[in-house]
Amino acid sequence: MRAAYYLHGFASSARSTKAALFGERLTPAGITWRCPDFNEPAFETLTASRMVGQLEADMAALPPGPIALIGSSLGGFVAVLAAARQARRRAANEHVSHPVDRLVLLAPALDFGRTDYGAFTPAEMSTWRQTGRLEIFHYGDNCPRVIGFGLHEDAQQYDALAERVAVPTLVFQGRRDAAVSPAMVQGYYARQPLASVRMFDDDHLLMGHISVIVRETAAFLGVNG
Repeated sequence: MRAAYYLHGFASSARSTKAALFGERLTPAGITWRCPDFNEPAFETLTASRMVGQLEADMAALPPGPIALIGSSLGGFVAVLAAARQARRRAANEHVSHPVDRLVLLAPALDFGRTDYGAFTPAEMSTWRQTGRLEIFHYGDNCPRVIGFGLHEDAQQYDALAERVAVPTLVFQGRRDAAVSPAMVQGYYARQPLASVRMFDDDHLLMGHISVIVRETAAFLGVNG
């Protein structure tokens, strides 16, 4: 049986509108639907490494079967890292009981940690570096929360733009995205033979086209009707 994971973005949650819409469409089709909450155990100590570890632990607890990863923004970054880690294990002839065979990426922050700006202003980055912590608005909790600089430091060890993941991939990107560079996303996936990119006249959240995104994702995962 197929499973699908929604990997939420930074300062979002597993309770997001996008997560709910995907779940409402895919669950009735018999897909095992999973939405890890990466804010746990504490948002302040969030790192990409922790997110990948939480995802892999959750996947390992499922019955064997193919898995689709649907990653939004930072969740897209994590999806690519997790798929690449699995590809290296398979290349080393390790048994993989939960093969990631589909990726769906919404405004994926593939250069996370490689650029100072995007989700954070230059002034915020300066404060973050100097103090080791930064108060930001958490959209999932609808209140201010503190994030540790470990998130940025941890990301330095990863280069998602250098990964070549041979998995069928569907990418949705807004042309007016101020957090993730549309040119970066288009340029990277133009070199990936198994990837298809859909560009929309939309911003980073892509909520103006979410119904189309959910419908095309369902078809990509073999859900008819």
